[in-house]
Amino acid sequence: MTGVEEIAEWFRSHRADWVVDEVTADADEVLVVLDIGEPELVGEVSDDERLAARKARMAAFREDTRGRRMEIAAAAESRFGRKVSWGVRSGESRRLYTHMAIPAMTRLRVSERRVLDTLVESGVARSRSHALAWCVRMVGDHLEEWLAELREALVQVDEVRRRGPSPGHAPGQAGDSS
Repeated sequence: MTGVEEIAEWFRSHRADWVVDEVTADADEVLVVLDIGEPELVGEVSDDERLAARKARMAAFREDTRGRRMEIAAAAESRFGRKVSWGVRSGESRRLYTHMAIPAMTRLRVSERRVLDTLVESGVARSRSHALAWCVRMVGDHLEEWLAELREALVQVDEVRRRGPSPGHAPGQAGDSS
């Protein structure tokens, strides 16, 4: 699978006038977030006015770049074999234009289902599916440092696998000189 840095460089090379702020990828999707900068505002403005200007800038960028983003996404989807989703950042505001919600099936024991049901019954979540997504976001928010460390370890595992024997060639097979 192609690494995130390689994918990010590919996107940067296809539109030098766009600032690629963030690229996230998994087996299904590549999410590209572009930094479109702060809107130009004159004089003192309130936080609400600044937020409204950011939202307007993000909406205008979406409309103005739709065709070009679709062209780039089609080329990227062909090259990387994954759907491309887009988002933008303007100052402290971030908006995802498109993104995928991939179903993830799992088997849960009664104690685990009770957690989800409690979230649904209390109104925190609309359904078990929504409750599970909520739990995943909570873990991501509160354990991000640990998850980042785990992702770094996976890079090392991939490197060790890459240096190892190729699949289908085990020691002691015909043609092995050891």
